Amino acid sequence: MTRLEVGESAPKFTVETPRGTVSLDELIDRASKGVIVYFYPKAGTPGCTKEACDFRDNLAALRTDGYEVIGISPDSVEALERFASKNDLGFTLGSDSDHTVMNAWGTWGEKKNYGRVFEGVIRSTFVVGKDGKLALAQYNVKATGHVARLLRDIA
Repeated sequence: MTRLEVGESAPKFTVETPRGTVSLDELIDRASKGVIVYFYPKAGTPGCTKEACDFRDNLAALRTDGYEVIGISPDSVEALERFASKNDLGFTLGSDSDHTVMNAWGTWGEKKNYGRVFEGVIRSTFVVGKDGKLALAQYNVKATGHVARLLRDIA
């Protein structure tokens, strides 16, 4: 699995969302500074819910700072819609059920959990600048406290 590095061009993508398709280019166009792209394993699980709600609770500050947010998971669009509705998420959630985007971003790969090895989503966060280049690339992030650290890193 190849990991992306700061300064590289962010891989382009278009994903299905509960509100239709959206591309990275569209999100960059909407933002004044850039886009935060985060990858998470499964909508509705405790860690992913904690992380999504943390983004929700800090969304006003992120947007004031000029950033759009998109969370991407392998969940179906229907599951994303339920997740967003249940947790009142005000940012875009994208479905990557075939892992195409995750493979391009280096966020789908081998994981270990309680001694078991399996393929899955590597919880990761990226900041893409207006120029389409990565300003931040973080792999294996922890769900708890992640957004606070992110806000500090992009300040």
